[in-house]
Amino acid sequence: MIAKIISWSTNNRFLVWIGIALIVVSGIFSIYETLVDAIPDLSENQVIVFTEWMGRNPEIMENQITYPLVSNLQGIPKIKTVRASSMFGMSFIFVIFEDDVDIYWARTRVLERLNYAQKFLPQNITSTLGPDGTGIGHVFWYTLEGDGYNPGELRATQDWYVKFALQNVEGVSEVASFGGFQKQYQVTINPHKLIYYNVPLMEITKAISNNNRDVGGSLYEMNSMGYMIQGLGYIKDIEDVKNISVGMYNSIPIKLKDVADVQMGSDLRLGIVDENGEGEVVGGIVVMRYGENAKDVIERVKEKMNDVKTGLPPGVKFKVTYDRSDLIYETINTLKESVLEEIIVVSLVVLLFLFHFGTGFVSILNIILSMLIGFILMKLFGVTSNIMSLGGIALAVGDLVDSSIVMGENAYRQLANRILKK
Repeated sequence: MIAKIISWSTNNRFLVWIGIALIVVSGIFSIYETLVDAIPDLSENQVIVFTEWMGRNPEIMENQITYPLVSNLQGIPKIKTVRASSMFGMSFIFVIFEDDVDIYWARTRVLERLNYAQKFLPQNITSTLGPDGTGIGHVFWYTLEGDGYNPGELRATQDWYVKFALQNVEGVSEVASFGGFQKQYQVTINPHKLIYYNVPLMEITKAISNNNRDVGGSLYEMNSMGYMIQGLGYIKDIEDVKNISVGMYNSIPIKLKDVADVQMGSDLRLGIVDENGEGEVVGGIVVMRYGENAKDVIERVKEKMNDVKTGLPPGVKFKVTYDRSDLIYETINTLKESVLEEIIVVSLVVLLFLFHFGTGFVSILNIILSMLIGFILMKLFGVTSNIMSLGGIALAVGDLVDSSIVMGENAYRQLANRILKK
């Protein structure tokens, strides 16, 4: 079989050169189009279902949230297993699919079941899907630094400005905020005053909800002109909360500040984020979308951050705490160095021991074409260029070195023997 291939190649050199040209073009295209990452993605093909019900203990979350959802999510096609975890105020369900299932098809099937399972959950509780990322999707971390700003102010900047800007970057699935304080208006009810003014507790919650919205008043016509009427009711500061009317007492309006203490505070925190033992920090985690090129996503995020920092408050700046692109570039440079070194070694060995340039050229060409074929197959089978796959190519080049030298020396010897016989 090998003899026939060699014979055909010898008699059809033009077609062989065309094939070599196609391999070179396809290989170079595959090198630039193959997904690049530092580490291989060995995570399972999963869809995460997240449900939040703050203030409830893990047992309540398990009985009223996790169990009904797990019971209804079972039976989806091509599922391997369903795992769940219940904790204080939160429920996580991990739906593991088979490896060949498209992730977005899986998310659609899970979402269909969630729409049906919604009726088994407590009122006003809604489950959501986790980001369409993988276990290694955390490609970039950053923090916000600024002298004179407290963690609450930095967290507000992160949540209401930086996060929305970075989420628009192509390839980014989510920007998760961490650290700091999430501001909120806290209303501490005085039960004795509720009894004195005869105001039910539910009336207070209803009044706060109804007074934090704008309403439309249809159209008012006057002098052949129409005026659109709008009732402005959104809460803008703490005084707006204090002056909300919650009832009447002897024809006198009762305001919220008469029956409760209203103050600005922070949401309940179960932990903090500390950097190098130097204190608490505020920042975000950029989660890459499934199937995206990590190197390109990080570059686009950095470019967007250069635009975002112009709108930050005076003195606030970004600090990069984790950047996977550094490891990616180191991996690529390591492969380049190893391949270049092996090509030089092959050239020197062939030229020193055979003193034949043609044999050395064939050996080097064999190595380059084999690498390009490897990248073509990686592109076809969806294998990312990472430290493992690139390391495998580097090791394979070492094997090709030996075979190229042996085959080249053998061909050179056969040709020399034929010349001597003649």
